[in-house]
Amino acid sequence: MKFFIDTANLDQIKEAQALGVLDGVTTNPSLMAKEGITGKTNILKHYEAICNCVDGDVSAEVISTDFDGMIKEGEELAALNPQIVVKLPMIADGVKACKYFSDKGIRTNVTLVFSAGQALLAAKAGATYVSPFLGRLDDISTDGLNLIAEIRQIYDNYDFDTQILAASIRHTMHVINCAKIGSDVMTGPLSSIEGLLKHPLTDSGLAKFLEDAKSFDL
Repeated sequence: MKFFIDTANLDQIKEAQALGVLDGVTTNPSLMAKEGITGKTNILKHYEAICNCVDGDVSAEVISTDFDGMIKEGEELAALNPQIVVKLPMIADGVKACKYFSDKGIRTNVTLVFSAGQALLAAKAGATYVSPFLGRLDDISTDGLNLIAEIRQIYDNYDFDTQILAASIRHTMHVINCAKIGSDVMTGPLSSIEGLLKHPLTDSGLAKFLEDAKSFDL
């Protein structure tokens, strides 16, 4: 499973990259605003900075909700760097734009997916990634993991190339459960990745080793 980090914070991206397991980055306007990055020029420059931090894919989201606007924005984003994946909303014009970009060889990530039917449409339109929002479904007492499983079954049934990018990951167990189901990618905060490192028996075992090592004649 690929590990993406869902942030626009360069320090966190660099920290995840230094860990040696980062495969890419996902961003959106909300994450940009959280870092105080506003205005078209600043946002485009920040996408370039993110690409310089990582080796993998960087999902950059369009703001327009009409077909022509998405095409204009998407082509501009894709021209920034070969790592850029154009992120499109799961609406009718978003699906149309996905097909357009797919035919042009521009990679896409269809986002805000909350049903298997939406994921099927995205795959039919040639999406590179589809982003079901696991955590937001959990927030409304709906089984987000079940959606991942449904999409996995559909994609496997028809050998779709579209990768399942489990989004809105909130914690480490989301990562583990998505890996069990067969999600191709997860994207979440740095804490969800770093949480995989932790186990109390590892901590206590290391403490015992270090205590015992004090008696060694080094």
